[in-house]
Amino acid sequence: MKTLLSLSIAVLGALSTQAAVFQYGVTLDGPSEFPANASPGTGSATVTYDDAAHSLSINLLFSGLTGTTTASHIHAATTVALTGTAGVATTTPTFAGFPLGVTSGTYVSTLDLTQASSYNPAYVTLSGGTVSAAEVALASAMAAGKSYLNIHTSTFGGGEIRGFLVAVPEPTETCAAVGAALGAFALYRRTRRQG
Repeated sequence: MKTLLSLSIAVLGALSTQAAVFQYGVTLDGPSEFPANASPGTGSATVTYDDAAHSLSINLLFSGLTGTTTASHIHAATTVALTGTAGVATTTPTFAGFPLGVTSGTYVSTLDLTQASSYNPAYVTLSGGTVSAAEVALASAMAAGKSYLNIHTSTFGGGEIRGFLVAVPEPTETCAAVGAALGAFALYRRTRRQG
């Protein structure tokens, strides 16, 4: 039975180390821009923040834009969740390596949030003047639904498509692992009382 208890503690310990990873889904379109537009362009992204590794991974797919791409980045923090506008938080004028001059494409990259080059210098200044303060501010904005990703184009200089970062619920496997650990602990307690 000590083995079951040890296993339960190990599973819960492993899960607590995963708590440092936060995943956000993003659906981009013209009506979500400010001001809204009728662009047929769409996009979807997964943005993953790891507070232990101090990294922000972006996996973005977009298509159907009416103009060619000129920039893309994450803005933060709006005053109210899931609405409004904010200044650029990440790299300006665009993410490093983002495909420019196209109407569709993909972008996969990871920002090192310990590096000033991952941020708009103005965002660092507004966040307290340090890179670590900018990371905290960006993480808070993402968690509160006050950050968005947008793609600017030659047709829509202020942004053709955008979408707010929305937290993705924990995977079912995590819930199942917690349930298994709690079940093993309950079994341990029951057999201990019987013995």
